[in-house]
Amino acid sequence: MKFKDMVYERPNPDKIKEMLVEFVERLKSAETYEEAKKVFLEQEEESKHVHTMANLASIRNSINTKDEFYEKEKEFWDKFGAELRQYIQPFNDALLESPFRKDFEEEFGSLMFVNAEIHKRAFKPEMVPLMVKENELDTKYSKLIASAQIEFNGGTYTLSQLGTFKTGADDEERLAAWKAEGKWYKENQPELDAIYDELVKLRTEMGKMLGHENFVPLGYDHMTRNCYDKNDVEEFRAAVVKYLVPVAEDIYKRQAERLGKTYPLSFADAALSFRSGNPRPKGTPDDIVAAGKKFYDELSPETSLFFNTMLDNELMDLLSTEGKRAGGYCTSIPDYKVPFIFANFNGTQHDVEVVTHEAGHAFAAWTNRNRVPMSTVWPSMEGCEVHSMSMEFFADPWAEDFFGDDKDKYLYNHLSGSITFIPYGTMVDHFQHIVYENPDLTPAERHAEWKRLLGIYMPWMKLDGEIPVYSDGEGWQRQLHIYGSPFYYIDYCLAQTVALGFWAMIQEDPKNAWKHYMAYTEQGGSATFTELLKNAGLKSPFDENTLRGVCEKAKEYLDNFEITWA
Repeated sequence: MKFKDMVYERPNPDKIKEMLVEFVERLKSAETYEEAKKVFLEQEEESKHVHTMANLASIRNSINTKDEFYEKEKEFWDKFGAELRQYIQPFNDALLESPFRKDFEEEFGSLMFVNAEIHKRAFKPEMVPLMVKENELDTKYSKLIASAQIEFNGGTYTLSQLGTFKTGADDEERLAAWKAEGKWYKENQPELDAIYDELVKLRTEMGKMLGHENFVPLGYDHMTRNCYDKNDVEEFRAAVVKYLVPVAEDIYKRQAERLGKTYPLSFADAALSFRSGNPRPKGTPDDIVAAGKKFYDELSPETSLFFNTMLDNELMDLLSTEGKRAGGYCTSIPDYKVPFIFANFNGTQHDVEVVTHEAGHAFAAWTNRNRVPMSTVWPSMEGCEVHSMSMEFFADPWAEDFFGDDKDKYLYNHLSGSITFIPYGTMVDHFQHIVYENPDLTPAERHAEWKRLLGIYMPWMKLDGEIPVYSDGEGWQRQLHIYGSPFYYIDYCLAQTVALGFWAMIQEDPKNAWKHYMAYTEQGGSATFTELLKNAGLKSPFDENTLRGVCEKAKEYLDNFEITWA
């Protein structure tokens, strides 16, 4: 079924709540495993339907935040979604206490119980009003970002649309685009500060409700961290500074030489890889999608069937339009057993990476669409990001179809960008730990911490105040995840480390690399992140030697890359 034909209907809240109460009673009174299993599967089906309605409303609101109907539906789900938690939790508790738990584990795996224990300790009914308010603030931030209308070069652009000018080859125009964007953030900084300040205080209060000193332990539980902890993350961050920052710094020093710029680079100059211009996709958005179809058709029978299903059912909304939410994501529509991709094309190499990255998520969801329980379709977030970031590298042999004469530029940029991203992503995580461990920091003090961390993780950036917000060390407010998904961002860095391992495997034997990728992907969310890696014969990013090894291989490749187009 095409996405436009999928019917949305707001569920009856009272009926859903009554049904969940009944499920709990029936599960508790079940005398046999078959009776308990029947209740479990019925609850699964109802949960799928509720998720379908919530996701349809969210997607359609993302596509047009000015649509009054779906704006009201988003407000409904912000409130009802939080309220629903206090009715879902008793069912999870009954499942945890069920005399048939061993039978459930044998048929459906033990991970759902491990995760249920995490969800149990992460919730109290008293938190619901704060959760509702948190959702409202996240929506407020998203709407503010989506509302941006920036006057530039005689036109008016959204933040996403301005991106093509921020990477242009003309120095003056590129700098002007960065300044125009920075000016918008600066003008809206009081509201951005206020929203985040309230979010930090709300989340801290929720953490304390559960007996924690601050929000950090609850933030980890919200991310379902079931196989590593804060100490593991801290060790990973230290390895990034030790092994990866020097490699990234060398990349930017060479870039400065190519551009004829002084080092460290301004944010505007760091965005230009080559004096002749950054790689640009060839053709129209339709051409990019057509190249994506060719890639997936030729990669494997499974990816061909998947991508053609996405096309036939119009399960992608890719163009940047007025009123559209910023960023990109992939989600699922469980009743129809299909994923959906949301993005904002802007004429940069990012457009191609949407077709590979977000479709990597979508392919994994498609592959595991029949899994029960629904919670095992996706792994935890760092596991999901392995699907997407690795798929980007599998597309490299098709770079000419996407970029034409800019193929080699893209291959260099893709690998070097994957290396230089990890310090940034790690800095986002470090910043959030500082913020939530020190919730009384003022907005000015938070900005100061971000500026300090830039010196540690991104020493190639010049902080001279020339570009509003960015070169003042205040650019963290453009990062959607910091507002809406606390502690998410380290997941990208862990996954990128694994993806770089796939890149190295592809250089040696693409078929063997794909075999390992499928072995990883076909597991869905049936195991923890580290177990998924082990089962697929992949190395853990928490092993310091893994990060050191991928850094060495990537550096050797980039050092020997013949750049003739600079």
